[in-house]
Amino acid sequence: MTTELLLQLLVSGLGMGFIFALIAVGLALIYGMMGIVNFAHGEFLMISMYATYYAFSLGHLDPVLTLPLVAAAMFVLGVFVYYVLVRRVINGSMHAQIFATFGLMIFLQAAAQFFFGADYYAVTGSLLSGVVLLGSVTLPMPQISAAIGATLTTLALYVVMFHTAPGRSLRAVSQDRIAALTLGVNADRMNALAWGLSAACVGIAGSLLANFYYVFPRVGGVFVLVAYVAVALGGFGSVGGALFGGLIIGVLQVLAGFYLPSTLKFVPVYLLYLVIVLVRPTGLLGRQ
Repeated sequence: MTTELLLQLLVSGLGMGFIFALIAVGLALIYGMMGIVNFAHGEFLMISMYATYYAFSLGHLDPVLTLPLVAAAMFVLGVFVYYVLVRRVINGSMHAQIFATFGLMIFLQAAAQFFFGADYYAVTGSLLSGVVLLGSVTLPMPQISAAIGATLTTLALYVVMFHTAPGRSLRAVSQDRIAALTLGVNADRMNALAWGLSAACVGIAGSLLANFYYVFPRVGGVFVLVAYVAVALGGFGSVGGALFGGLIIGVLQVLAGFYLPSTLKFVPVYLLYLVIVLVRPTGLLGRQ
């Protein structure tokens, strides 16, 4: 393998890896806060991709311009879902929590198919389309933009979590809910904030992804399954682990796709996950 080809594969892998990581970070944030797995997380991704596509095709707004608007709208949606649905089952049994988010997943998929049909749509000719020539290496602009956008979003989330008062309250509730309550932290508000931030992260991922991937009602399932693996690989509840796991998966699946048939490119990813589970069940960066 030549150096140019390796560089091209690594850039493509990191572009997808940052998308996986951004989706996984939202999952890890909710699980770390409440111990709930959001089965509708992929449908949040699908909604953000449809919003980006229709803003581009109908409103002639480039995804670069709509990205912050989609992120803000998804934040509101995440808070809304928490107060309307999740808040009612958060203290219930695990089965109630699973059925609630799984039912939301089915509802959103069916609603998308009812309103938008089963056709595949794509954003073409945006400001992020085209390629960048780096010597003899051709780098796709959408993947480079995805890597940069996801990196900046992850850094922003890090600043919020570790350098702001709401972030400290989020971490306090995550680490010791009872102690946080005794110190006057509003756990209910922090839970809503976590759902909003999680939905905003996946909204940004959807806006970036819509520039180089088709939009259809079940697109969320394509990416969220890998995001679950990234969360488990990095460690449930670890935001940093989810980021690390997403990057590993992105690079590994691109390299595997080069050597293996495209239908088998995720086999090494799941094999790596099985090895990590056997050797370190808590994940690479998960807490004991």
